[in-house]
Amino acid sequence: MADWDDNTLYLRKPTQRTTTARSKGELNAAARSGNILDTQRNSKIANKAHHVNTDHRRIAELDRSDDVKPPPKLDMTVGKAIMQARKDKGWTQKDLATKINEKETVVRDYEITKATIDQQILSKMERALSVKLRGKDIGTKLKPRGSKKTKAEK
Repeated sequence: MADWDDNTLYLRKPTQRTTTARSKGELNAAARSGNILDTQRNSKIANKAHHVNTDHRRIAELDRSDDVKPPPKLDMTVGKAIMQARKDKGWTQKDLATKINEKETVVRDYEITKATIDQQILSKMERALSVKLRGKDIGTKLKPRGSKKTKAEK
């Protein structure tokens, strides 16, 4: 047991670590305190985020280029047909929107032909208004489902 009492263990103070200053304030504070300081500048090429940002920029430029065609807009005859059929039924734009489960602004955009073509919405409007809105004969009345053609129509 005497061996343990005679041995003294001295711990020395750890050496100072070098730190990297990221701002001028940190650089000045380290110089005042006398700390060891390492200054280095990171290259932008080594930064992975830089490559990602340039890819996004290229994609954005492609999106804005003239080569990309905008989606087709509605024809004026479709908007007029929607408006006329809605007025014939005595509905407001809000009433039609409620019937087809869409917002009132959607109906307004279709009537003023500001909206891009969505076949599902046009189909809902056709069924609600009983008017043809796609293909030939836009604005003609649709026949009720299940009605059979007469011999003269065949």
